[in-house]
Amino acid sequence: MTEPQIADKELIDGCINLDPAMQRLLFYQYARKMMAVCRRYARDKMEAEDLMQEGFIKIYSRINQITEGSLEGWIRKIFVNTCLNHIRDTQKFSFGMDAEASEPIFEEENGLQRLQSEEVLQLIESLPEGARIIFNLYAIEGYSHIEIAKFLDISEGTSRSQLTRARKLLQEKLKPFNH
Repeated sequence: MTEPQIADKELIDGCINLDPAMQRLLFYQYARKMMAVCRRYARDKMEAEDLMQEGFIKIYSRINQITEGSLEGWIRKIFVNTCLNHIRDTQKFSFGMDAEASEPIFEEENGLQRLQSEEVLQLIESLPEGARIIFNLYAIEGYSHIEIAKFLDISEGTSRSQLTRARKLLQEKLKPFNH
């Protein structure tokens, strides 16, 4: 069942007033996109579901703190921070090799254009954890290497090398789609 779209201001006001119908509508309006965010950072679907639940609890408890700007952008930022905090608190991941280079994300666009979003998500999920997290933060969320280094308490060079590693691994995985 698809819930109707409600204006952001109305959703925010309803959630501030603890209106269960507005809380449900906010959930239905953003759940799919936020689950995609959680799946990009989580090790498995169950962990993603836990992160999603934690994220929405934060949304509902902090909705009165929203200022100007996009509701979706504010929600996404809370979800990304929830995922990063979870990673920092529960996981010790290895970043593997430490080569520095800057290359385009994909050498050939054809393979990527043929893939469906679920297939792209699976390719990203298949990356080693450190490379996956850096790729998500840089290529998808748009954070700089300086910001990533601060988030994860790593060097900028490690962030750059992991992005390069993720790009190379994704290029290898895309080779079968480029023919």
